Amino acid sequence: MNPIKRHLIAGLAGVAVLAAGSASVSAETWKYAFEEALTDVQGVYAQKFKEEIEANSDHEIQLFPFGTLGESADIMEQAQAGILQFVDQSPGFTGALIPEAQVFFVPYLLPAESEQLGDFFRNSKAINEMFPELYAAQGLELLTMFPEGEVVMNTKEAVAGPADLNEVKFRVMTNPLLVESYKAFGATPTPLPWGEVYGGLQTNIIQGQENPMFWVESTKMYEVTDHITFAGHNNFTTAVMANKEFYDGLSDEDRKVIDDAAKVAFEHILEYQNGLTEKSVAKIKEAKPEMNIVELTEEQRAPFKAAAAEVEAKFIEMTGDSGQKILDQMKQDLEAATQ
Repeated sequence: MNPIKRHLIAGLAGVAVLAAGSASVSAETWKYAFEEALTDVQGVYAQKFKEEIEANSDHEIQLFPFGTLGESADIMEQAQAGILQFVDQSPGFTGALIPEAQVFFVPYLLPAESEQLGDFFRNSKAINEMFPELYAAQGLELLTMFPEGEVVMNTKEAVAGPADLNEVKFRVMTNPLLVESYKAFGATPTPLPWGEVYGGLQTNIIQGQENPMFWVESTKMYEVTDHITFAGHNNFTTAVMANKEFYDGLSDEDRKVIDDAAKVAFEHILEYQNGLTEKSVAKIKEAKPEMNIVELTEEQRAPFKAAAAEVEAKFIEMTGDSGQKILDQMKQDLEAATQ
């Protein structure tokens, strides 16, 4: 081989080594924490998000299910501080941080179960244009919001109306509007971290809690309660966020990979939830045949719906003009989605 050609090949090899080294330096491991187990809805979403990121970039995603990094408040603090790059947290826990996010807890605003619910979350101006600014003000990039399923009341005694919740200590998330909701429903709302709920029900410190059906089944809340009531009052919503400084500092290419992964995982989780409530009901009935599972009639729901007006007024009182605009836009978005 002549010297010139040998020198050229050596040079090209050196460039290749430098390029490989550069690629390895740019590849990063990103941390993502969420509020549920890997096999629950948030965990299934997170795994799909991870799969898409790793298939379309050199980056890796490290997942942290509930409890591995503390309670919900802990992972939010870590996300805001940049210790975590991604976090999935319900607006129920961000109510004090972003008061307008409590709109998702106005009873009977969202359809409990609806084919149009996916269209609402996909196309809502409130979710896709208004909420990102509110999250950005708290150092968070809102990637997506998605529903997790109809919320049920899980209690020691049967519930057929607000009178049955009188003096019932009902666990709620640390969310001011959710507290107001259960006050309006006649209960004694009791904010508790999730880690204390099973023991609280077992020892009768509390006598009820609410969550989607899959969560009641997976966390075995049915073991320490006797009644599950579908009142149709809400659908559990969650939000996936990135630390904003981290997100804004990425290349256009990396931001696109993240945005695309969030969209693919969104469609995946909606499909995953088809029939999930029914599967959870079947599992609970198999594990505890005597469990009383009822769906309230429209007549039974009427007094709960009447109380919802009081809660909506409280939401406006808490959030002012900003909350009113969010609420009005959400109502328009919901109407468009159900046409």
